[in-house]
Amino acid sequence: MNKKKRHWLWNVLIVLTLIVCLLAFVAHYKNWDNIEDGQFKIFSGIYHQRISIADMDSILFVEKLPEMERSSGFSWMAKEKGVFKDSIRNTKVYVFVDDLRQQKIKLVHHDTLQLYFNMQDSLETQKIYAILQSKMQDNLEMSK
Repeated sequence: MNKKKRHWLWNVLIVLTLIVCLLAFVAHYKNWDNIEDGQFKIFSGIYHQRISIADMDSILFVEKLPEMERSSGFSWMAKEKGVFKDSIRNTKVYVFVDDLRQQKIKLVHHDTLQLYFNMQDSLETQKIYAILQSKMQDNLEMSK
């Protein structure tokens, strides 16, 4: 029997491709958030937003996402992430939703820009909501 041996370069290329795919999956798997220095930061893979708490206009819970057109991003099982276009206002909407079945936070900033997000754990989503709500209230009281 004459077995043909594969060149080592193909093996390296296959392993590197698998590693890159695994890293992309881990980067987009969940939302990462940070609240410090008067800024709220949220990112998931290549999608990120940094919003000053002073620029936040409103924050509320919503059950469903509105109808939007996807500019870039992806949907996978109960996840929805990316940049969307609001066809009514003709503005960009950033979506970082880890679970479509749970409540989402709608954050309006800079008067008309919208951000929808939630975490895999609903308690963590409620905790972030409470923190942002209190920081917005503190900011409002300081500006008076």
